[in-house]
Amino acid sequence: MRIDEHICLLRLPDTFVKRSIFNLLLALCLSFIMLASQSIAIANSQIEYQVKAAFIYNFIAFTQWPDNANKTINLCLYGENYFGDEINKLQSKPVNNHHIKVKHIYNPEELKDCQAIFFSKSVTNNLPSILKNLQNKPILTLADDPDATPQSVTINMNVVNEKIVFEINLGAARSSGLDISSKLLQLAVKVY
Repeated sequence: MRIDEHICLLRLPDTFVKRSIFNLLLALCLSFIMLASQSIAIANSQIEYQVKAAFIYNFIAFTQWPDNANKTINLCLYGENYFGDEINKLQSKPVNNHHIKVKHIYNPEELKDCQAIFFSKSVTNNLPSILKNLQNKPILTLADDPDATPQSVTINMNVVNEKIVFEINLGAARSSGLDISSKLLQLAVKVY
């Protein structure tokens, strides 16, 4: 055996160890980057739903129901709750001499007791049948799914260029007996 073969055998483990350490460090860096980007996505999602909760408050403030005798507006969430506790903060804010009560609804039959309903993205497949049962009832329907407004949801929010915009289905509002403020209509990106 020659000396240079000996050196090659000695370098192989050294190179193997270096390569292993490098791969380990690379894996750690990649996992750190993935965790950081995931936490940024979660933070962005939390901010998005904080802003959407504020929008919902204003949608309620700029809507008039045909029977204003009830001092409590039941804001119902149907489907998965992406808001966390943010939506519950609306209960501490009176709007037009009314109090908001946030309810998490799991049975579609209970939706008839709501004055406003936010439909989560998790239930958009069932939306047409649910909305059919709520037709002509004074209920402000809200969603954040791109296809919700043409399906007769009254107000739908979307994220466009990192901004939350909304569209209004005025026909759905009128058939429900709701009066949407002209100020809110002017801010909508689209009115059906």
